[in-house]
Amino acid sequence: MGLLVDGQWHDQWYDTESTGGKFQRESAQFRNWVTKTGDAGPTGEGGFEARSGRYHLYVSLACPWAHRTLILRRLKRLEDHVSVSVVHPDMLEQGWEFRPGDAEHQDHLYGLECLHQLYTRAAPDYTGRVTVPVLWDRERQTIVSNESADILRMFNGAFNGLPGVNAGLDVYPETLRAEIDAVNERVYHTVNNGVYKAGFATAQDKYETAYHELFASLDWLEARLATRRYLVGNTPTEADWRLFTTLVRFDAVYFSHFKCNRQRIADFPNLSGYLRDLYQTPGVAGTVSIDQIKRHYYVSQRTVNPTQIVPVGPELDFEAPHGRERLG
Repeated sequence: MGLLVDGQWHDQWYDTESTGGKFQRESAQFRNWVTKTGDAGPTGEGGFEARSGRYHLYVSLACPWAHRTLILRRLKRLEDHVSVSVVHPDMLEQGWEFRPGDAEHQDHLYGLECLHQLYTRAAPDYTGRVTVPVLWDRERQTIVSNESADILRMFNGAFNGLPGVNAGLDVYPETLRAEIDAVNERVYHTVNNGVYKAGFATAQDKYETAYHELFASLDWLEARLATRRYLVGNTPTEADWRLFTTLVRFDAVYFSHFKCNRQRIADFPNLSGYLRDLYQTPGVAGTVSIDQIKRHYYVSQRTVNPTQIVPVGPELDFEAPHGRERLG
C-alpha cells in the first residue's frame, strides 16, 4: 500500500488521523475519454478515438472497481479489441505488482515490475494513489482514465462500431439514466465505498456510522429487489454490475475482514438470489476469482489483518438456483 509524491514512491497507508478516524477515498485524476470519433467526452481532453488494439486495460481480479470493467469488457465482447494485464493480488510495499515469471500476472506492454511505474510513465511528477483499473493508450503512451465508472461507460458505447462487439447491449440506456444515476449515487457512498469506510475507519464512531449506513442501504436494496428482478428496468444495467462486484466479495471478505457483520448477503433472500442471478449471466463467472479476492484483502491489508492469515471459508455456491425468473 502506498502512493506517489512528485513521482517518487512512498509506502504509506491511508491518513485517517487528519479526518478524525474517517476513511476518505481519493478521486481519480485521469479523466479522459475514448469516443467513437476521438472528440472530447464528458471530462478531459479529446484525441482518444475508439480503435481496435489501441487500448490496454490494467486490472486486479481482487479489486471490485477493476472487476466492473472486466465484466463489461466480457459482456460487450471487447476482448479482441482491448487487451488486458492483471496485477498480482498481493499489494505490499511497492503497491500493485507484476510478477514477470508468472504468466498470469505480468505487464504485457513494457514488462514493468510495479504499476506505479506505469503512472510515472504517463506523468513523471504524478502525486496520488496508484489504483486499478487503468485504461492505457498505446498510441499516445499515456493513461486515458483510472476512473472505473468512466471506463464502464466508454466500454458501453464507444467501441460499438468495431467487428464482433455486442452493440445491442446497452447498460446505460438513455430512458433509464436518471434512475440509474440515483441508485448509483446511494450505492456508491453507502455500499461500494461504505464497506471501506467501515473497514478502514480508525475511530469507533466513524466505523459505526458507516456500518449503519451500509446496512440501511442493504435493507433498502433487499426491499427493492422483492418486486423486481434488477435494480432498474427489465435487464441488467450499469447499476447492477456496480453493485454486483461488492456483493460477490461481501461474505468472503467484508463481513469479517471489514467488520460488516450484522448479516451476510446469504442471509438476505432477495439480495442473495439476485447475486446468483447476475453471477450466472454467461461470461460473468469467469471474471470472479474468490481465491485472489481473499488473498488480496487478508494478505495485503496488514493494518486491518496483521497476521496475514487467509481464512479457509466460507463455502460459497453462486451456481445454486436463484429463482429470480418469476420476476420477469
